[in-house]
Amino acid sequence: MDVNRVGRENSAMEITTGVATDADAVAELHTASWRRAYVTLFPVQYLDGPLLAERQQVWQARLAEPVPGAALFLAMASVLLGFVYLEPQPDGRVLLNNLHARPGDTGRGLGRRLLGHALAWSATAHPGQDVYLQVLQGNTRAVAFYERHGGRRTATRICRFDQGFELPEFEYTWPASVPASTRSPAHR
Repeated sequence: MDVNRVGRENSAMEITTGVATDADAVAELHTASWRRAYVTLFPVQYLDGPLLAERQQVWQARLAEPVPGAALFLAMASVLLGFVYLEPQPDGRVLLNNLHARPGDTGRGLGRRLLGHALAWSATAHPGQDVYLQVLQGNTRAVAFYERHGGRRTATRICRFDQGFELPEFEYTWPASVPASTRSPAHR
């Protein structure tokens, strides 16, 4: 598969670097993605409550004062279709903290392209550093996606949310020891 090939519906899509003025659009897509993916996992009062305001606060803060070495990439067409956010961690790895596609635009290669871009960027910007992410075990669609695209399950733990609930999660890693050209989704 070609990492730059996306379904016909997204053929005019391009990946750009996000900036502070993108915070609200990213927060809206992030909220919509969580409301769809986590409808059976998160408490309804949280999903229907303060989620958008919380995500806006998170993204405005992240983009107003970016962590050195972090990156936000946007999949853009006439609207924001998806995004991926990466942040270097004190343990020497790079956390792929967010990867979201607009609900209704999944299953068309968008996530594969964003993941491929993120892994390639990380190999250049943070050579020799593993890329990892955390995904809720109940998000079976995402778990299957990461496994299909080369993620290696490296840990299982409980994620504790500030809102007072806990859910089991997996950690997936794309090792730096695997050449970037072969750890990319384009080569799976």
